[in-house]
Amino acid sequence: MLWALPLLLAVAILLPLGIERFSRRPRLLVSRTALSLFGDYVANESPRKQDQQSRLRAAHVEITHRVYAARTLLYSLLFGLSGSIVGVYAAAALLWLLRISGDAVRASLPPALAFLADLTRVTQLSVSELFVLLFVSSATVGTLLALGTYYVRWALLEERADRRAGQIEATQPRTIAFIYALSRSGMAFPAILDTLTRNRDVYGEAAVEIGVAVRDMNTFGTDVLSALDRMANRTPGSSLEEFGENLASVLGSGQSLSNFLKDQYDRYQEQAEAQQRQYLDLLSTFAEAYVTVFVAGPLFFITILVVIGLVLQDTLGLLRAVVYLGVPLASLLFIGYISSTTSRVSGTLGGEREVIPEVGISGITDVETEVLPDGGVGAVDDDWAVSRERLNAYVQFESTLGWLRSPGQTVLRNPEYSFFLTVPLGLWWIGMRSGAVPLSPLAALRTVDTPVVEAILFGAAVFALLYEINKRRVRAIERVIPDFLERLASINDAGVSVVQSLERLTRSDLDALSPELQRAWEDVRWGADVRAAFRRMERRIDSPMMTRATVLVTNAMTASGEIAPVLEIAADEARASRRLQRERRQEMLTYLMVIYISFFVFIGIVFALSSSFIPAIESANLGASGGGNLPGGVTSGVFSGLGSVNTHAYTLIFFHAAVMQAVFSGLVAGQLGEGSLADGAKHVVVLLTLTVIAFIFL
Repeated sequence: MLWALPLLLAVAILLPLGIERFSRRPRLLVSRTALSLFGDYVANESPRKQDQQSRLRAAHVEITHRVYAARTLLYSLLFGLSGSIVGVYAAAALLWLLRISGDAVRASLPPALAFLADLTRVTQLSVSELFVLLFVSSATVGTLLALGTYYVRWALLEERADRRAGQIEATQPRTIAFIYALSRSGMAFPAILDTLTRNRDVYGEAAVEIGVAVRDMNTFGTDVLSALDRMANRTPGSSLEEFGENLASVLGSGQSLSNFLKDQYDRYQEQAEAQQRQYLDLLSTFAEAYVTVFVAGPLFFITILVVIGLVLQDTLGLLRAVVYLGVPLASLLFIGYISSTTSRVSGTLGGEREVIPEVGISGITDVETEVLPDGGVGAVDDDWAVSRERLNAYVQFESTLGWLRSPGQTVLRNPEYSFFLTVPLGLWWIGMRSGAVPLSPLAALRTVDTPVVEAILFGAAVFALLYEINKRRVRAIERVIPDFLERLASINDAGVSVVQSLERLTRSDLDALSPELQRAWEDVRWGADVRAAFRRMERRIDSPMMTRATVLVTNAMTASGEIAPVLEIAADEARASRRLQRERRQEMLTYLMVIYISFFVFIGIVFALSSSFIPAIESANLGASGGGNLPGGVTSGVFSGLGSVNTHAYTLIFFHAAVMQAVFSGLVAGQLGEGSLADGAKHVVVLLTLTVIAFIFL
């Protein structure tokens, strides 16, 4: 067992890095170890350090440069040491799998590298021989892994900063609309920025970035001009940088803030339309690339392999590699690339903040803290800690009871919960339909493939049905949100209070929004504050557009009862969002049809190969061989060169290829056409159903 000790050491080296993701103490231990080893080195001032600090600020990482840089060096050291050990055993395992002998390795290498032949008998080596291999691996594989880990850690920050820059650009128009609308309500400008920061989950990365300036003002006492200038200097978004500098200039010069915000609001509304056009052009390029490379390309390659396999030599192995490895991996990489690329252009509708999974010494605290005068945090005694824990437990228990009281509504709002039912049912169906599974891989595939497809179809259909019901409900409400805001603004502009305006609106026809307004008015009648009633209505509707409108209106009410100007801006912003969504759906409908047509072509050709071409070759083979299916195929006559045809193997591969194309084409259609993989569930159901119907007739 001496040969296994280095491998155990390699696992032990990386074990703290794995545990630290789940526990605070190992994370602190790793950080302290890194600081004790490399803290003084990374603290030295240099141009490289300034560049790294800029990356950290742009990526919005919540730890200091000293901690992140020291941890990066420690990661590089540990991965280099562990990788050099694992590399030896990985190379030995590869040579064993390929059945390559030590003599063959020794004959193919120069005499100076002949010792590498010891990899073929790594379990039999002495300590000195094993040390030589580990030393060589450390100098090569370990060094490369260490350097790679170092550069990847900093490259991830660069990628994170680029992604945040795209999200800032995408969410900036709605953020400017929020600031402009609240300025029309009479709210003081610092209060506007505070309100925006409290609602950063709604308004996205632009609000998160402005929150940096608010933190400087509230925590460190920085004046508003200096805070805005600092925010402009550190943000990765060029448009927000320009806005922050111009805003600081306007505040410093005493110009009209309202006129400036109005100009900025109009400008960014036009910019949002330009971004929409850029986004649609990008999606159209992706759609054309998918049809060309991932539908037509595999179809052409499969057809060529089939013809070569029937005429020249067996290509079933390569065909299986293409269908079972090439198509799924390429499609998943393409879907991931679409998600990462489009997020930089379109942003996130929900504004949910994405956090790098990196926590430093002060990243997580288990006790209540207070802000100290120097900007740090310190523990305080909390006499109400026990009561607060009880209250949190009650809130969690009450929310669970709420789910149990209305399980149908809960599942409609969260269609992914349906998988808790459909997945076990699908597994039961597979087990019941398959029966005893043969040991042969091909026979096992042939036994379970149809039940697996049926289970996938069932789970996707249930999810798609629930998702579409909720989506159509939200879309019907969003369709009338601009009218609702405009009517509320006109009534309030006539001198009617907000409460009376809400009562009058309950008597008007606002389609799908009318029942929700009626419930909000009932809340007010039973003594609820009108802002609380609006917030409850927003939570029931669960729409990003309604959330932004509600946040804007409820915060404007705190400044003034005359909120007509704010409502008009909110209505205009909601109408612009609706117009952009409608344009996207209309534009992408063409490419959605192209994906469908390309899939129909794929199914048609595969069906023709399975039902006509291969059986014809098989019949020709049988006829030319005198009615017998000879192992060597046909050796004379017109069909000379044709090998024996395994019709069932080809049909099985074609069926699996069609199923994979149905799943991935459906997901890509939903992602490109409507912006989410969840929207592709209904396309998966349609394409999978057509695939099953087509192969039933084979």
